Amino acid sequence: MTIQKIVTLVFFLTLSSFVQGTTKNDQAQFFVLMKKSFTGNSLSNWAIGKPICQYKGVGCDEQGNVTNIDVSGWSLSGQFPDDVCTYFPRLQVLHLGHNNFQNGFPRHITDCSFLEELNMTATSLTGQIPDLSSLKSLKLLDLSNNKLTGDFPLSIFNLTNLILLNFNENRQFNPWQLPEHISTLTKLKWMVLTVCKLHGPIPTSIGNMTSLIDLELSGNRLVGKVPRELGQLKNLKLLELYYNQLEGEIPAELGNLTELVDLDMSANNLTGKVPGSISRLPNLSVLQLYHNALSGEFPSALANSTTLTILSLYDNLFTGEVPQIFGLSSALLALDLSENQFSGKLPPFLCNGGKLNYILLLQNMFSGELPKGYVKCESVVRFRVNYNQLEGRIPEELFTLPHVSIIDVSYNDFSGPIPTTIGSAKNLSELFMQSNKLSGLLPSEISGATNLVKLDLSNNLLYGPIPSSIGDLKSLNLLLLQGNTFNSSIPVSLSSLKSLNYLDLSSNLLMGNIPESLGELLPNSMNLSNNLLSGTIPLLFIKGGVLESFSGNPELCLPSSVNSSDRNFQTCSHSYNHKKTNNIVWIIGTSFGIVIVGVILFIKRYFGNKKEVMKQDNHSLSSSFYSYDVKSFHRLSFDQREIFEAMVEKNIVGYGGSGAVYKIELSNGGVVAAKKLWSHKHKHSVSEDQLVLDKELKTEVETLGNIRHKNIVKLYCYFSSLDCSLLVYEYMPNENLWHALHGGKFVLDWPIRHQIALGIAQGLAYLHHDLNPPIIHRDIKSTNILLDIDYQPKVADFGIAKVLQARGGKDSSTTVIAGTYGYLAPEYAYSSKATTKCDVYSFGVVLMELITGKKPVEPEFGDSKNIVYWVSTKVETKEGAFEVLDKKVSDSFKEDMIKVLRIAIHCTYSMPAQRPTMNEVVQLLIEADPCKFNCCNMSNKKKSDTEEVINKPKSIYDL
Repeated sequence: MTIQKIVTLVFFLTLSSFVQGTTKNDQAQFFVLMKKSFTGNSLSNWAIGKPICQYKGVGCDEQGNVTNIDVSGWSLSGQFPDDVCTYFPRLQVLHLGHNNFQNGFPRHITDCSFLEELNMTATSLTGQIPDLSSLKSLKLLDLSNNKLTGDFPLSIFNLTNLILLNFNENRQFNPWQLPEHISTLTKLKWMVLTVCKLHGPIPTSIGNMTSLIDLELSGNRLVGKVPRELGQLKNLKLLELYYNQLEGEIPAELGNLTELVDLDMSANNLTGKVPGSISRLPNLSVLQLYHNALSGEFPSALANSTTLTILSLYDNLFTGEVPQIFGLSSALLALDLSENQFSGKLPPFLCNGGKLNYILLLQNMFSGELPKGYVKCESVVRFRVNYNQLEGRIPEELFTLPHVSIIDVSYNDFSGPIPTTIGSAKNLSELFMQSNKLSGLLPSEISGATNLVKLDLSNNLLYGPIPSSIGDLKSLNLLLLQGNTFNSSIPVSLSSLKSLNYLDLSSNLLMGNIPESLGELLPNSMNLSNNLLSGTIPLLFIKGGVLESFSGNPELCLPSSVNSSDRNFQTCSHSYNHKKTNNIVWIIGTSFGIVIVGVILFIKRYFGNKKEVMKQDNHSLSSSFYSYDVKSFHRLSFDQREIFEAMVEKNIVGYGGSGAVYKIELSNGGVVAAKKLWSHKHKHSVSEDQLVLDKELKTEVETLGNIRHKNIVKLYCYFSSLDCSLLVYEYMPNENLWHALHGGKFVLDWPIRHQIALGIAQGLAYLHHDLNPPIIHRDIKSTNILLDIDYQPKVADFGIAKVLQARGGKDSSTTVIAGTYGYLAPEYAYSSKATTKCDVYSFGVVLMELITGKKPVEPEFGDSKNIVYWVSTKVETKEGAFEVLDKKVSDSFKEDMIKVLRIAIHCTYSMPAQRPTMNEVVQLLIEADPCKFNCCNMSNKKKSDTEEVINKPKSIYDL
């Protein structure tokens, strides 16, 4: 070797060493840059001077090139450096998930030609995704749970090496469709495109993606039929298409998916029967088809399944009997067959597997007794068989189940006494046994159920004293005992129930004085009407303005010192009180006889033969009924003539702007509300063709009748004639939100208020975004929000709602003036043009009601000022913001309420364009959930027993 060659070699070696040193220095410089760009304690171990390949979360190849960066879940906040690939040209793995990045997608990531994994889930990413076609080596792409906008990056479907693709929960994309060439992703195993603005049909070419193990397209607006080509995906284990607008029958070809573990096509418009081929799938563990229009009998092959753990078929049109052997062969975790027309006896072997948590069989036509095997359901948490035709005694052992939290056997024909074993129900929080034929005493042992929050024993045949031990149930917030024949005095111990929100002891035979200490429960709601109470009404109740709670007690009187114009009560006098004292012995002597007579009359009323009444009214009733045009929107489980029989004055529960509202108790135990619209003949003269259906009724029927959503009030049917029009709705026992907030009866705590707010928002989001054409309600206010027994809200009164004729995807406006002062958006008040943003404004006002406890218009706000103005003057400082919060709500929820107050302020911006959409509001409210870390119910779609099989991989090594 010549000297010249040696010198040249040394030069190049020196140059190579210099270049490598420079590269390593450049790499180290990036981590210095990251430490400056981010806040977070996790970066403290990146010490200067320490070899970067020894940094936590960093991996290098043999040459010292950084190939892996994983800072997932480090709680970093800041701006991720845009030119990461300039520093790390050999980068293969970049995991950044569960941090808070304040800029958009890093633009120069597309220069990482060796990149195989990119995970940026839940990093608060905003903005558009660039063309990713250059990332030819990419195998894993997870950009889920972000706020990406613009067009979906269809360039992804050119990345033929992809194995996992996840864009779950990106709600702000422009609407987009799956391309036909999607089948070029032949290596793809996991495809999760849920809640990301997908619409249109599912392309049939998807059947060629035979490597797929997991296909999730839920929460979008997919239309058309379920492609039978999905049956070609021989490796598929999870198929989720729920919450779309798919229609038609379930293709039998899905029975070819022999590896399938989880199938969920709930909340679509599917019809027809469940194919037997699906019921026979050998590995099927989860089958959820709820909220469709499926019919036929129970899928009989499921009775022989050895793998089934979760079955949810609620809210369909299934009929017939459930096979008696169902549950004998499989270890069920959850069963929900509610809201169908199933009949016959309950299957006795549901609990044989020893794992069943949920037994939900409500609103069917099941009959017979509760199977003895149910007392062995030691794992059960919720047991609901209400609204059926079940009879016999309630087994004593049912209350000894160690984990049961909810027992609901209401609206059946159960008889016999309440078992004393109720004291063993240590975990029981809600017990509903109303509207049965339960008799005997209320056992004092009930005090042992110390975690009871809700107790409803109303409308039974219970008698005797109300046990004083009931005062030991310190967590109780709902106690309903009305419609029985309790004949004692009111226990003073009830005064110790400081958490009680509602107490109803009406329509019993209670006697004696009203305990003064009971007034300590005010301003919570109570009803003691229609009893045999006597003596002076305590001043606390008079000052609290709740005298109506004592009506129907003729022996009660008002103190002479009180000036009252209430004619329902006489004034107490000295001689009157002296006479009452002398007659107390007579009252006690006759009370027993009254009890006996009361029980006899009650039983006679309950079981009495109505033939005489029917005979007298048969002709008029029949002629009235048959003069009506009838249209039903749900399968009815009651005789429609019952509605007309119950249209009497005593059943009127309120008056609306358009007519009277009746509460109608049906012979099957159910309850409905009937709205009888005012007859035109009683108002003014109009032509006969105008009497067929007035404009308000047409709107209600056309919009509400075909809507299916848990937060929209359900319209069962309507009747129309020249004389009268009648709407029959589901009945809401807790009235409306206005009464709950401003009625002065009881206080809603913040978790309940948040639940109500979220439910309203979800209902409105459905109207605005999930219907075509969309619907503007135009009169959102607290009186139009009805509350069910669990305080779940239902948006009601579509009398002035209007279907938008959407043009070009935008809201067209209408010029029909509607709405209520205090709730009206400013632009609607002066222009009379309604858009969905008008509803958003009105919802913001309702949110402010929930947060402040105040009405939309109050004198303290000033002349011509409303709650929006009042809040705006207070929130300039943190102290002022806290000042507007309802003082009746626990201080521990202040921060949670402030989060929702921000949402309310955004909703009530004066400029409509600045207000969020209802879909955005829903997401914001979910993020502000005060109980989001608590265990919720089955609707959260827990699938712990199957997650190990179908869990999404986090890295290529998992693949």
